[in-house]
Amino acid sequence: MHTPMSPDEINRLAHKRAGAKMGWWIHASVYVLVNAYWLAKSSYGLGTHAWSPLPALGWGLGLGLHGVSVWLLGAGSGLRERMVQRERERLQQQQPPGNGGF
Repeated sequence: MHTPMSPDEINRLAHKRAGAKMGWWIHASVYVLVNAYWLAKSSYGLGTHAWSPLPALGWGLGLGLHGVSVWLLGAGSGLRERMVQRERERLQQQQPPGNGGF
């Protein structure tokens, strides 16, 4: 059973999701800019040390996990929504009778 959301709930959720997606795009942009800078600096001999791809790979893994949480788990009918719905139902069942629920 899925209860329809109020316009305020839809607006709040839309803002939250848009903010999460914008956060990922900012994260990805900073990742590209910083790593391009270090690669260029290393490639043109401007630095004293050779550029190592290991920090970029570690950061890339973090960026990938951030993307999974935003684009896959944060999607409308995805895993997160089902988990929230199950928790909501469980909490509603635990309410004492006559409390009015949520």
